[in-house]
Amino acid sequence: MVEARVAQLTGVYAVSALGRGADAQLAGVLAGVPAFGPVGRFDTSARRVTVAATLPDVGTLAEELADAIDAACRAAGLDRAQRAGCALLLAVHGGPAAGAGPTLGVGPALLAGQLAARCGLSGHTRVYTSACVSASTAVADAAAQVTRSAVERVVVAAGYLVESDQFALFDAGRALAVDGAVRPFSAGRRGLLLGDGVAAVVLESSTGRRRGVDPVATVAGWGRAGDAFHPCQPEPGGTGLARAVDGALRRAGLPPQAVGYVNANATGTAQSDAAEAAALHRALGGHATRVPVSSTKSVHGHALEASGLLELVVTALALRHGELPVNAGWLARDESCPLNVVTDRPQRTEATHALTLNAAFGGANTALLVGVG
Repeated sequence: MVEARVAQLTGVYAVSALGRGADAQLAGVLAGVPAFGPVGRFDTSARRVTVAATLPDVGTLAEELADAIDAACRAAGLDRAQRAGCALLLAVHGGPAAGAGPTLGVGPALLAGQLAARCGLSGHTRVYTSACVSASTAVADAAAQVTRSAVERVVVAAGYLVESDQFALFDAGRALAVDGAVRPFSAGRRGLLLGDGVAAVVLESSTGRRRGVDPVATVAGWGRAGDAFHPCQPEPGGTGLARAVDGALRRAGLPPQAVGYVNANATGTAQSDAAEAAALHRALGGHATRVPVSSTKSVHGHALEASGLLELVVTALALRHGELPVNAGWLARDESCPLNVVTDRPQRTEATHALTLNAAFGGANTALLVGVG
């Protein structure tokens, strides 16, 4: 019998306001101390909100991405020869500043080509600019390529550094939390806060084990669905996100009860958190009231195009470590979000599968199912 191919995460690296490297991300989300503080990168004196989760010392986006890709490839044990022919899937902002923040100001396609050349990835490149599902969509495509034997390995990278334009846009739209805290699923939540996020992962078949590399986790399933309900507001019943979760479970051949943790998209906004809670009940049935849920955005902020990859990394690391991140900022239960939210302290677990969810304006939804063990 031919063994089914799986997409293994053999190298991971991430940067956020929690610090640099995979260990810093895991330690940060388990500590549960939000990384939000005054923005010093640009002038916020005319803004309602003046805080975000930013690194104090950061290079250009291109530099940070190149360093992340190199680090992920080293973690996967890839030498220069093994990088040759490897594709790069890059998730960044779609504007000419390619994710802005401190950046070279080049477009996404040119940035992807420059990064591939600099990091020795001589395969094709593809860019993803579909807002907050950019990175998770790239991961789904990479996993599909690996599992259907189209390629042996793919590098997925994503980056967003908090910058003035997007900050001003979210502030003007009154989406940012005026109390300076992100409180997913909680009563009294006031909105989201932005955060730096740069990450890279190597997805490949069993070739990693043949090199002696122990995979961090597998991408066991993935699902994508749209609801096209409203340009900005989520569909209240969560039908699109529920279909994405259904797709991920169906692809993995697992029942809802196999999910041992959900790293939710939950941004701390009233409508989106309630819609996501409805989606989990629709997709998981009665298990939705039992499965532990939290949103690590409550600690590292919303990294927009990079969110899906940063959250995949922390979800995989937490599951592998056997400890689930706390949902920071919690005040009290909200009846519109009847979920088993992890509050107060991290929760020990022996679960082998977790979901990480993302949603974007326009009704785009993604679900990635991570497996360990």
